[in-house]
Amino acid sequence: MKFILHPSLDEHRLARLREAVPEHVVINCETAEQSISEIADADAFYGKLTPDLLAAANRLRWVQSPTASLEHYLFPSLIEHPCTLTNMRGIFSDVIAEHVLAYLLCITRQLHTYIRQQTENSWKPVGGEAERTSFATGPGVETAIDRCHHTLAGTTLGLVGVGAIGSEICRKAAALGMHVLGIDPVAQTVPGILEEVWPLDCLPDLLQQSDYVCIAAPHTPQTEKLFRSEQFRQMKPTAWLINIGRGAIIDLSDLVTALQNKTIAGAALDVFETEPLPADHPLWTTPNAILTPHIAAASTLVPRRHLETLLENVRRFANDEPLLNVVDKHRWF
Repeated sequence: MKFILHPSLDEHRLARLREAVPEHVVINCETAEQSISEIADADAFYGKLTPDLLAAANRLRWVQSPTASLEHYLFPSLIEHPCTLTNMRGIFSDVIAEHVLAYLLCITRQLHTYIRQQTENSWKPVGGEAERTSFATGPGVETAIDRCHHTLAGTTLGLVGVGAIGSEICRKAAALGMHVLGIDPVAQTVPGILEEVWPLDCLPDLLQQSDYVCIAAPHTPQTEKLFRSEQFRQMKPTAWLINIGRGAIIDLSDLVTALQNKTIAGAALDVFETEPLPADHPLWTTPNAILTPHIAAASTLVPRRHLETLLENVRRFANDEPLLNVVDKHRWF
């Protein structure tokens, strides 16, 4: 069999790949011209496939995407081609789930506000003046300060997308005592956590019941701009929206309006319609927004997992075994 790599891999990963299939040909293409030439009789391809590359392939049976997301990878001729496409889903799940938990804890304890106040040398508890604490007013007396600080236990987290990442978020949230709801077009349960995953048409019910709504869905034709003003109005006014899925799922203009009008309480976002987020975008100065620059999956664990997934799929393909992470190209996931 013949495996084509483009862009080329570094020497370490290339050596590991050749060790995995020593009896097969592995071509590490340094240029686009070389990849066009070599793919003509290739059985498998890893890297960034283009329409020109696919058109030059005569016997291609498997394509491995180097990414989990596919909105910028798929194109019409690849969708219709009989080759099997696999991606890198699942290698980020625990890392991204921890990022969501960081958002949740930040929100409940008002850390985003206190970090901003710290830069101003400002000692000012959210909800009241510094001297007005629950301790000063006596035991059992609830103050405005108390009402601004919460705990996650007993609250409801609604997951939009209960795939590999969403399932891991469910597990971690449940461990903190949260009630979990979820919608997904494929998943039907999260064993031991969520007995029933709702179909997509139950989104309004999920929004109405959730204290936190977390988008963990991929960008597909069905999810693009899924969240607009109508969806924000269906949420509780005290609810926060979290997005670690894809930026195209939320209409940012509608979200800014919802935040400014207090239609929802806030938003924590790692992904955006336009990246980098423009320096003059109003979200930067929106006090009830927490922004991170598309780093929810960043971890020293990921490169090793990425290579292990590639090596395992190469081994499986060479031995005619079922591949990991097979994609439904027409559904983009």
